[in-house]
Amino acid sequence: MVAISPQLEQYGRETIQQHKLTFELLSDKGNRVAGQFGLVFKLPDDLRQIYLKFGIDLEKFNGDGSWTLPMPGKVVVDSRSIVRVAEADPDYTVRPEPGQLIEALRAIANA
Repeated sequence: MVAISPQLEQYGRETIQQHKLTFELLSDKGNRVAGQFGLVFKLPDDLRQIYLKFGIDLEKFNGDGSWTLPMPGKVVVDSRSIVRVAEADPDYTVRPEPGQLIEALRAIANA
């Protein structure tokens, strides 16, 4: 299992340590890969101000001034490189449930 984030690697390492992640966190600088799949959205100015009030400076964390984020989603690929599950939601507040991801992984493992 891997996660992909637009954060610069140094902030990704902090995320790994802070949340004690046991899987790889890959960096998609500039949301280039997410953009190829049409999964990037730009934060409007009013939302940027809210993020900044909470100390979330995407320009700093992501290393560019685009103020873009990828849509949260999940992709499950089996050992033969077949995509078994692909989900993303344009509403960034809708997040994949970890339990559903684990269920999908178990289904592949038991197939």
